[in-house]
Amino acid sequence: MLILSLDTATDIATACVWRDGDALAESATRARSVAAQRVLADVDRLMDEAGVGPADLDLVVAGTGPGTFTGLRIGLAAARALGFALGIPVKGVSTLEALRAGEGVEVACVDARRGEVFAAGAGLAPQAIAPEALAAALPGGTVCAGDGAIRYRDRLAGLAIPPDDSPLHVPWARRHAALAETAGPPEPLYLRAPDADRALAARAAS
Repeated sequence: MLILSLDTATDIATACVWRDGDALAESATRARSVAAQRVLADVDRLMDEAGVGPADLDLVVAGTGPGTFTGLRIGLAAARALGFALGIPVKGVSTLEALRAGEGVEVACVDARRGEVFAAGAGLAPQAIAPEALAAALPGGTVCAGDGAIRYRDRLAGLAIPPDDSPLHVPWARRHAALAETAGPPEPLYLRAPDADRALAARAAS
């Protein structure tokens, strides 16, 4: 099965062309405001590199977050549009689950902004949580990876966090493809209301 997978939920947009357990081509684009917008260009380049065309694809798998709201929407919209245009299924895999698929990673930790992280792991349901509260909820030495772990390293006392340049902090799209058999619908996992919704609710209450 030939799978196109992508994730734009964090500041690193990843994409991969995957066939039967092997990544034929893969990319990771780092740029906070434009990474998600460049993902289709990355996909086009990767397909050329892999020597395949859109008509060869059997499935699209997209990261469902949580992460940045704008980036997440862009990636899911792109995945759905590709699936619709090609007449193939589109599935979703949590960005947290993709991070946890990294070797040795026990807890995924994505930067949620506003002093919080999105986290999930063994015995820890996906949630938005303060770094100190996350550290207090986990046994010492728990391996934690993701851009939230990097940003709040000094507030995650007692946890084992790989070096900042470790590939374990990247939600590689090949991990999404590898999880395709257990993937769900391509629906966003927000875990927290968007800032715009919070602002509207605050105005309505005032």
